Amino acid sequence: MHGKGKVTHLLPDDTKGSRHQRFIIHVRDGTSLLIVHNIDIAPRIENLAVTDSVEFYGEYIWNPKGGLVHWTHKDPQARHPHGWIIHGEKKYW
Repeated sequence: MHGKGKVTHLLPDDTKGSRHQRFIIHVRDGTSLLIVHNIDIAPRIENLAVTDSVEFYGEYIWNPKGGLVHWTHKDPQARHPHGWIIHGEKKYW
């Protein structure tokens, strides 16, 4: 899934297993998405704040709250398409 949205909530990192930076965005149609960005593989998104805009590409999984996007990084084993997040002028993958 490729999209753009505004950050509405910053969540604590998930530190069980692989570490993930987590935050919620709203996309244009008002849908909420949880972004789950693996920071053991990709760099942490620097200076991320509520109201910031982000562009992303990753794997979407639907849920009743809107869904989540993960695989927002390069896949070291090349089993998934490489994902990414753009924040400001920097691409994180």
